[in-house]
Amino acid sequence: MDDKTEAFIESLEQIEIKKPTDLIIQQIKRQISSGMLKPGDKLPPEREISKRLSVGRGYVREAIKKLEFYGILKTIPHKGTIVSSLGVKALEGLISNVLELEKENFRSLVETRLILETNTARLAALRAADNEIEKIQKAHDDYRELALKGTPNIEIDFLFHLRIAEFCKNPVLHSIITLITPDIISYSMSIAGDRQVYLRLSKLVVDEHRTIMNAIRNREAEKSADAMRKHLNRVLTLVTEIEQRQDAFDIDEWIENYKKQRKIPEK
Repeated sequence: MDDKTEAFIESLEQIEIKKPTDLIIQQIKRQISSGMLKPGDKLPPEREISKRLSVGRGYVREAIKKLEFYGILKTIPHKGTIVSSLGVKALEGLISNVLELEKENFRSLVETRLILETNTARLAALRAADNEIEKIQKAHDDYRELALKGTPNIEIDFLFHLRIAEFCKNPVLHSIITLITPDIISYSMSIAGDRQVYLRLSKLVVDEHRTIMNAIRNREAEKSADAMRKHLNRVLTLVTEIEQRQDAFDIDEWIENYKKQRKIPEK
């Protein structure tokens, strides 16, 4: 391949094939931007949306669930699905983050999580009611079960963190963490690489989550904060090394070295 041909190939941008779910999310964003949908407004039934968009109801349901996960939509029994009470501008920004991500900001996002979630873990240990701790435990158990089956799910992983933020009883902390979570999930998926990489990481995640969970359950505020700090510092270290080493990065080698440095026993 000559230099001119190589330069031409390098200049081409990859074509992104969007999933029907993402296209439905974009449609909802346009409705919010235009003022057609306002906070508190009710969405039409799934069957009507799917008929209008000529897509299966499963895609509509998946889009709605994703937007519910991030707090953009809310389903109320006997009333239907409504737009959340967040301001229109906040909703627009959050939906953009669900679909797009600027990679150079990821380290800043993890650093922000480190500051915020260290404190949500501390506060959850002090403030969460017993039944709320059970909900945090349920999120941990759900992820652990998937990891043991070899089918870890990154959104269930983050649900554990969102539950802690929810039950720290500080609505401002909870809202900020909810707003940055979509970006973190998107980039985490992109850097995890193939499925086996994330599967190997999931075993380490389960152990770290268990330490956080036990401290919260025992109402040990400082231990909860310390466990969360160590967990997110590990994430920050991992991201840094992946970005620096790129193709030379070996996840098995990294985990082995990390365990040796932290003196984590093999199980």
